[in-house]
Amino acid sequence: MEKDFTHIITKHEKIIFKICKIYGTTAEEQEDLFQDIVLQLWKSFPAFRGEAKVQTWMYRVALNTAITSLRKHKAKKHVSVGIETLKIPVVSGESAQAEEKQELLYAAIGKLSDIEKALITLYLEGYNYKEMAEIMGISESHVGLKLHKIKHKLKDIILA
Repeated sequence: MEKDFTHIITKHEKIIFKICKIYGTTAEEQEDLFQDIVLQLWKSFPAFRGEAKVQTWMYRVALNTAITSLRKHKAKKHVSVGIETLKIPVVSGESAQAEEKQELLYAAIGKLSDIEKALITLYLEGYNYKEMAEIMGISESHVGLKLHKIKHKLKDIILA
């Protein structure tokens, strides 16, 4: 079991790193969160039956752990989330104007709630509504509704 777990973590560690970068503001917070996520994955690994994709299971555990950890830290002190570390690929040859738009998007995403950040991150990663619903534990229609609201909220933030 330990060998299988280690293989899965090694193969898909980018998922964990991405969540840590989004929800941790310092390198130390990111390292702590990484350890917390791996611990929670280990605890839930025996119950993982393979009914969902490994990546879906990992995102779900990682996001839940990150959000829970963030809420605990917020109770102790105010914590801002470093969404600027999420890199949306910019096609080579695009102008500085495109990079400015990307930075505006990062700043706008940073103003979203924890759940909204999680959903928009999954959306930007290319997950479909069904996969996002599985990861977030909500219905597909709710994903669609929330994403619609998030897109409008982002537009309002950027145009303000």
